[in-house]
Amino acid sequence: MTDFNRTGGSPATSDTAVDFNADLKPASGGTVEFTPAATTSFDSEATSTGSTTQTLKDEASKLSVKATEKARGLADEGKARATGALDEFSKLMEDAAGTVDEKLGEQYGQYARSAAKAISGFSDNLRGKEVDDLIADASDFVRKSPAVAIGTAAALGFLLARIVKAGTDADTIPSVKG
Repeated sequence: MTDFNRTGGSPATSDTAVDFNADLKPASGGTVEFTPAATTSFDSEATSTGSTTQTLKDEASKLSVKATEKARGLADEGKARATGALDEFSKLMEDAAGTVDEKLGEQYGQYARSAAKAISGFSDNLRGKEVDDLIADASDFVRKSPAVAIGTAAALGFLLARIVKAGTDADTIPSVKG
């Protein structure tokens, strides 16, 4: 607080808080005497603001935990779907290996069987890992091979764009019923 009643020199500061609802009373000699109604600190307002800030932080933390749990649940569901699809694809390749044996030769059928076995192994490996482990593996892969990761992301983006475009084109094609 600045002390303007001091004569000579520049005003001095003090740490005393003053209530601005103080009374000004004329004193003898024509000077105005300042009498504070009560000294007040801004601590109560700061405490109120601090508790509001803490409440907001707590709510944000709760929302973050909920969002993380929801994302983890969705990732687990996606992992289950992906492993199921990989298992189906592996089974289809294994079944097709017999046909490949007949049409192209046993050597090519063996390629199909080894590919089916590799896909099945990948599916089992994926099923056995937690989502956090998969994220860590992906991070390590990107760190070790950024060019491959960028190329893969670009290819997946292109593939997804084609799938979405095909889906929207199918929705806009008028169907003729006769």
